[in-house]
Amino acid sequence: MSEIFNFSAGPAVLPKSVLEQARDEMLDWHGSGMSVMEMSHRGKEFTAIAHQAEADLRELLNVPANYKVLFLQGGASSQFSMVPMNLLRGRTSVDYINTGIWSEKAIDEARRYATVNVAASSADKNFSYAPAQADWQLDKNAAYVHYTPNETIGGVEFHWTPDTGEVPLVADMSSNILSKPIDVSRFGLIYAGAQKNIGPAGLTIVIVRDDLIGKPLATTPTMFNYLTQAEHGSMYNTPPTYAMYIAGLVFAMLKREGGLAAMEQRNIAKATLLYDCLDASDFYSNPVVHENRSRMNIPFTLRDPALDEAFLKGAQQRGLLQLKGHKLAGGMRASIYNAMPIAGVQALVQYMQDFAQQQG
Repeated sequence: MSEIFNFSAGPAVLPKSVLEQARDEMLDWHGSGMSVMEMSHRGKEFTAIAHQAEADLRELLNVPANYKVLFLQGGASSQFSMVPMNLLRGRTSVDYINTGIWSEKAIDEARRYATVNVAASSADKNFSYAPAQADWQLDKNAAYVHYTPNETIGGVEFHWTPDTGEVPLVADMSSNILSKPIDVSRFGLIYAGAQKNIGPAGLTIVIVRDDLIGKPLATTPTMFNYLTQAEHGSMYNTPPTYAMYIAGLVFAMLKREGGLAAMEQRNIAKATLLYDCLDASDFYSNPVVHENRSRMNIPFTLRDPALDEAFLKGAQQRGLLQLKGHKLAGGMRASIYNAMPIAGVQALVQYMQDFAQQQG
């Protein structure tokens, strides 16, 4: 078999250069005689790793000085609770935009703590689009507005940043963070699981404006208090040290390769190549309206679902892995995060064309 291309939605493909560096440093990090996995999180060696990782992430995203960058555990799903616990700040209602499965999960969890106003939803068309902001019914008294800029399962992406005025904007960027430049100052809080564009599962990044922390619900566990985490440099307890190390290698690699502007151009090229293939034949279809198509997660179906298993088997034989769609959506899904080379998308497109010709 030739080179393997992994289209998993997460945990996802990591840059080959990062894996090779981690391999070379596995037994002895920079002459320390220790693997990073063996280091004390409070020792000078790991402290240096953590500080560099945060500095590089701040540089990549141009994070303003009045924002905290936290390296946490619990996955992005833990933030579904931590966000209302910390950001209600005496208010009782919150606004959520519902664009798919992950939005719904966040909404369900927020209802444990506050009155949730679903200010806009695309459920009417099976979550195939992102509602225009003109259609949002926002509450000026809401504690915050939450949305999911990229729905990993449905393949819907916002290619614009909402304007919520004085109400803080909260974004679950798990599946498109670091895929393009963003203006962090337009957000009150950004959170993201690492296992798509950042590193291995087990690490969650939170970027939060200073003035939004410090007034959590009285019942908030100490570990879930953003202020506690910020005051302890994300080390109130032992953090996910090895995942932070890998994330740091990814951040450094992104800087070397031109930063997020360069990454965005690569991601546009990859997504365009695959969507052009889908649109060129009636053998395949993508359910998302054109202006909201994700650059990261591209779901598609075959004209005849009876061919799904044959398609997946043939793909695996060509080294094209993890193309089966989410169990709640069916069909296929190609996740083409930052680390997916364009050669992988080219190989997928060639296979799709060959399969359609054979079966059409």
